[in-house]
Amino acid sequence: MFSVRYRYIFIVLLSVYSFLNILFTVGNKFFDFQLESPYLLAVLFLVVWGVWESNHWVSKQIEKRTPAYQVHPLILLFLFSLLNVAVVASLSLYLLYLVLGMPFVFNVTHITLLLAFGFRVNLFLNCVNAIVYFMDKLKRAQIEAAELKQQSTEARFQALRNQINPHFLFNSFNVLSSLIYKDVDKSAKFIDQLSLVYRYLLNNQDKKLVTLEEEITFIEAYLYLLNIRFGEGLDVQIEIEQGKKKLFIAPSSLQLLIENAIKHNVLSKKEVLHLSIKTAGDLLIVSNNLQEKIDKEPSTQVGLQNIKSRYLFLTEVPVEVIKTQDSFTVKLPLLDVQQV
Repeated sequence: MFSVRYRYIFIVLLSVYSFLNILFTVGNKFFDFQLESPYLLAVLFLVVWGVWESNHWVSKQIEKRTPAYQVHPLILLFLFSLLNVAVVASLSLYLLYLVLGMPFVFNVTHITLLLAFGFRVNLFLNCVNAIVYFMDKLKRAQIEAAELKQQSTEARFQALRNQINPHFLFNSFNVLSSLIYKDVDKSAKFIDQLSLVYRYLLNNQDKKLVTLEEEITFIEAYLYLLNIRFGEGLDVQIEIEQGKKKLFIAPSSLQLLIENAIKHNVLSKKEVLHLSIKTAGDLLIVSNNLQEKIDKEPSTQVGLQNIKSRYLFLTEVPVEVIKTQDSFTVKLPLLDVQQV
């Protein structure tokens, strides 16, 4: 508070306020003799200015040496400020005597009155300083808490993104190793689509959002790999409204949903897994017929939980999961980037 940029304005205002208050209560007879108003205002200004500036200097010294002290800086400042008041009041009285042409004789009444005024001013300034000190400390604590919360949020979000490490890579290599001897052209295209898939994953691993159009392009390459692997056992229908392609979703959300469907359901020529990906309003709806495996793989909590957790960071609209006896449906919010 003592180092406030416009402190001289406050010093003048406090001096004038004190001057008017004294005039209203005791008039010009602040001491035991009549003192003209300009001199009274001047001596009051000297005391206020001297106490403020000396406390300003002391606070800067304490701030520089804070680690060396065991006492709270506000207590230290107040203790030193008492000495400041004594020095400032004595000097102000001496200057008043000097200007008035009075001999400098120690007068208990005069010094007591000026000390009393100086101590009241000092107490007021220290109280305001304490309020400013704790308000500033609270503000810094709130900023630090907000920064820590943001860092924690980012860390958790990054952890969720890092979970997206498609385990189909090994399956893809197995398919490729068998395909390369049977059909060179198809294996070349397989490699090309595989590179598109991983280029997308690498390019978007640090993004919170991608356009639906980008995700669909990625999914089309991803589905090519799955179709080579599962053949007629997998049927995917994609119906995306043109106007919705510029809206955003969390990257790799569709991939996780497709992986989840393949992981928990039977795929064969006789039992085809039908997947539907379509838009409806501001939702992307992904559904599949339900033909669950008898021996289910243990859940790794990466799929649906990952998507739900990531969307909690992005929007208040929840991810909706609907499971019936015959189908499994997930509704993902399509986001306008301005609303995130």
